[in-house]
Amino acid sequence: MQHYGVARMTIRNALQVVQGEGLTVAEHGRGVFVRSHPPVRRLASDRFARRHREQGKAAFIAETEGAGGKPSVDSITITEERASADTAERLGITSEDLVICRSRRYLINGQPVETAVSYIPAEIARNTQIALPDSGSGGIYARLEELGFRLDHFVEEIRSRMPLRDEVRSLKLAPGVPVFHLVRTAYATDGRAVEVCDTVMSSDAYVLSYELPAR
Repeated sequence: MQHYGVARMTIRNALQVVQGEGLTVAEHGRGVFVRSHPPVRRLASDRFARRHREQGKAAFIAETEGAGGKPSVDSITITEERASADTAERLGITSEDLVICRSRRYLINGQPVETAVSYIPAEIARNTQIALPDSGSGGIYARLEELGFRLDHFVEEIRSRMPLRDEVRSLKLAPGVPVFHLVRTAYATDGRAVEVCDTVMSSDAYVLSYELPAR
């Protein structure tokens, strides 16, 4: 107020604006602070390249370490349930079929940046390492290829939206920060869909970078 020569309400309104833009965080009893941003991670076109799996690294680990960050995963839960109508359609199965659901949260330097749930047909994943908390070196895509499902390509759908209440809590999002909602389907060389991954990402943690052919 003294610095700018304005009223208290003007300062409060200004603070609400920058907080709504995701630039600050209000801590009860302490004050308003500039929000610290986690390292930006680039989703490059080769993030699912086989060479990463052969090196024993899942995509998240390879990318985060490449950017100089420390990756970690927590909140891992695994269930077996009936596929939703949307998941069943993407996997080419019926809603009566069972899927293994792998839910987890990804962190960079201890900061939550992403949640993901993978759905794999139970006839593929049941009684395999995919259905265990530790999916092993290279992640579930390495396990799928070991099971004979050599991966051919991925299809991703991305949209931006405001987060749900549980997503705000899980990703520790500041007010005004939207999320990327990405749904990816993995296809084997025989054309079969072998996994659907439903991902929610903090938008200020990512730069979406793609290399696209011009032919």
